[in-house]
Amino acid sequence: MSLNRTKKRVHPIGIDLGTTYSCISHLTPSGQPVAIPNSEGELSTPSVVLFDGDEVVVGTEALRNAVMMPDRVVRHAKRFMGDPNKTWIMDNKVYRPKDISSFILKKLLQSAEERLGRIHAAVITVPAQFSDVQRQLTVEAGLEAGLDRVDIINEPVATAMCHVLSDGMWFAELANEQTVMVFDLGGGTFDLSLVRYNKNEVTVIASGGDLRLGGLDWNKVLEDFACDRYVEDSISDPRIDRESMQALATEIEQVKRSLSVRPRASILVQHDGRRKTFAISRNTFEILSKSLVERTEEITRQMLKEHKLGWAHVDSVLVTGGASRMPMVREMLQKISGTTLNTTLSPDQSIAHGAAYYAGMLLSGQRLEQSSLDDTATARLQKFHQRSVTGRGLGILVRDPETDLLRPHYLIPPNTQLPCIYKQNFGTVRENQKRVHLHIVESGASQGEEFVELGDCVIDELPPNLPMKSPIAVTIGYNEQGRVRVSAIETTSGREARATIVRPGESETDSPAESSPNEGRDDDFEVDLDSELYLDVDESDSTEFPTSIDQEHSPLVKEETKSSELTSRSSGAATSVEKKSPTSAAKTSAAKTSRSSRKKSPPKLKSTPQLERAERPIPLCNQCGHPLDKQNRCQNCSKTSSRQRQPPRSNP
Repeated sequence: MSLNRTKKRVHPIGIDLGTTYSCISHLTPSGQPVAIPNSEGELSTPSVVLFDGDEVVVGTEALRNAVMMPDRVVRHAKRFMGDPNKTWIMDNKVYRPKDISSFILKKLLQSAEERLGRIHAAVITVPAQFSDVQRQLTVEAGLEAGLDRVDIINEPVATAMCHVLSDGMWFAELANEQTVMVFDLGGGTFDLSLVRYNKNEVTVIASGGDLRLGGLDWNKVLEDFACDRYVEDSISDPRIDRESMQALATEIEQVKRSLSVRPRASILVQHDGRRKTFAISRNTFEILSKSLVERTEEITRQMLKEHKLGWAHVDSVLVTGGASRMPMVREMLQKISGTTLNTTLSPDQSIAHGAAYYAGMLLSGQRLEQSSLDDTATARLQKFHQRSVTGRGLGILVRDPETDLLRPHYLIPPNTQLPCIYKQNFGTVRENQKRVHLHIVESGASQGEEFVELGDCVIDELPPNLPMKSPIAVTIGYNEQGRVRVSAIETTSGREARATIVRPGESETDSPAESSPNEGRDDDFEVDLDSELYLDVDESDSTEFPTSIDQEHSPLVKEETKSSELTSRSSGAATSVEKKSPTSAAKTSAAKTSRSSRKKSPPKLKSTPQLERAERPIPLCNQCGHPLDKQNRCQNCSKTSSRQRQPPRSNP
């Protein structure tokens, strides 16, 4: 939370920024979460934005006008977060998903500030499968909305924290640890997590899900059903008219809710001056959407299978998310789990409540005198901890010495506990190589999806006459909130490059995600990296995770550097460049002061020319330095390199 001391009390704020609806909560002085109503008195705000001339309208009023002004309304922006090609043009202004999200956040924050006063910081939830790019865009949206500090927490973790810390469990003494499956089916995304908890800690064991599966997909089934029925009796198709489809979309949402509580409902289609009504039964709806239910079942079973767990290891199934109200979803989940589902939490507010708890944890850790929490709540939250896991694999692109093709090489697999750092040696690929270019990548959100390039890290001006396979030590990792950090050292000269992936719009020295009280800051090595980078990778390149992963694991720490330089291969991205030599603690402090004084000046731009494929490193054995084969084995050592052992995982 914000470190700025003010006369007003600091309130722990949690925000569920949803695809279809959003919610904001705060903790009372006694530590209980309370949802804050918007200006219309609603606890959930539709994630809809209307551009009415110079006025930007958010929420129910925007939703009401969606039919009359379909070309002026934006919905479901969260589904496009991170898509560089998705924009909306209003009055010659270009808006991206991040900008739409910032308008929604402003609406929520304005309502909260009317009751609590100025809000400087908040915790915003994101799907567990969000990439680093999507997480940083969410942070940017919060900053654009007026926040000084934004922290991130995964939605399933927030739900689990709400479950553990809500009324009835706040002071509960658990005889044994419990393992719960969090099944979160929202309007736009499906999140699934296995969480172990006790009275003082929530630990994520594994996570999964689908960023393109949610209540909107069930809506689409109903829309197609209604349109197909309409076309049977007419030569015109409602799908060709935006106004007709906006009206139908509003109608379908209500029909879907009706079918969750009634066996039958009617769909009204208005198009081309005609009105037609079609009946639909719950049974028909379930048949039409059978493949969607099977998809959630498949993801659920697969996650348990991958971690060699059975339902006997799951003590309860916690169901949340608005789309989880559909009987077909709950019946499927109860059938495969063989247990009664826990539906005690509000599907609409539990995620925001959990985020507020996490905000309280951060605030209690700072021990600010202005905290709105009383001593009892502060002491309780100080004892509580949460540990999450990576949603995606993290690594770099390397050149395969056998095929000469580029392929992703993942040092950190999905579901590795945060924070984490892994190290591995790589080697230069030609004699007298002058620089090494690292392409940092994350795996796709689900199996088979293309990897995502996060950015570049370049070690320049290598010593002359370096032999081929000169070792480059690469360290890569995530912090507690899923923020990526990378460093690389050419061991002969000691030249080092370090990068924390920072989205444009964040301060050069005050990146909000870097401000967690539980970690050090690496402001010296921050560099803006554009997400719209293109890789020329052969389609035959492997994108699967290696069966063995590096074992050098250490907590995130700040290290002294001998010399460093970072460059960015992005279009118009700002780059922070600084060279350092070994310094004492006093000089380090002086350097930070100097950086602070430079904050007012814009960072210098430095372009990076297109680097040759030969300048990308190859993986080496950490024992003997021999190149590894495709299976990450060292033929020279005649055994799997020591770096190959799987990271330790806690057993449920």
